Amino acid sequence: MIPRQTRRAFAALASAFGLAAAAAGLWAGAGGTAHAAGSVPTPDHVVVVMMENHAYSQVIGSSSAPYINSLKSGGANLTASYAITHPSQPNYFAIFSGATQGITDDSCYTPGFSSAPNLASELAATGKSWASYNETLPSQGSTTCSSGKYARKHNPWFGFGNVPTSSAKTFAQFPADFTTLPKVSFVIPNLCSDMHDCSVATGDTWLKTNLGAYATWAQTHNSVLLVTFDEDNSLSGNKIATVFYGQPVKAGSSSATKYTHYNVLRTLEDMYSTSHAGNAASAADITGIWAS
Repeated sequence: MIPRQTRRAFAALASAFGLAAAAAGLWAGAGGTAHAAGSVPTPDHVVVVMMENHAYSQVIGSSSAPYINSLKSGGANLTASYAITHPSQPNYFAIFSGATQGITDDSCYTPGFSSAPNLASELAATGKSWASYNETLPSQGSTTCSSGKYARKHNPWFGFGNVPTSSAKTFAQFPADFTTLPKVSFVIPNLCSDMHDCSVATGDTWLKTNLGAYATWAQTHNSVLLVTFDEDNSLSGNKIATVFYGQPVKAGSSSATKYTHYNVLRTLEDMYSTSHAGNAASAADITGIWAS
């Protein structure tokens, strides 16, 4: 039996160690990297919406995008947010898996061609839920290249054999009860709603109509709406609009730090203590925009 004095010494040592660790404010992520405690929040839900082919200046401050600008005012705005490359498709792979996976154009890739780590596989490995909601997708899990205004070039998850095709849902399946949403989900509007074929005003109205209720709900339910773009219009150095909105976000905040799709992925990974895919491993978290 350990003497009482020894037990007390052990207890004191453990307490001191705990206080020191708390003071240091460090925790080890699943990938073994140390992170400052509280540097990113852990939302109950995150919904990422990918819009298309418009530069920062075409959206932020534009009278054609009143809803996105209202999200900016009530949330956080990244004033130096950049896509990775051109055209569209490699950027989707970048934000989802930390690399373009050899994709250099918008051609229809072979489903399941890669087994590389990605956001969905990382979340699954830690027991957390994932789904995508894709407007005009013909049916859940369909790997068709195109259908009407739907285009698979905006759906990188089909490129990975370690992501169930069933996790790709139609937008009609986006739940009315937001508490049933996965931890992380991507919403992919069709080629008109995402501003690719239609105007900024059309896309802005689509966002308000289809995700406005979620955004309002997120403000009181520890959840986040993230609106970003795949790339710019090829005239602005690939600078894009990226806006965060929800209860964990500091209202009216902004960051002038340069961030890319890899920083967005890294932040999503660190929110849920997953490992880090591709270039997200060396990317920094998005900070300075989170409510205390």
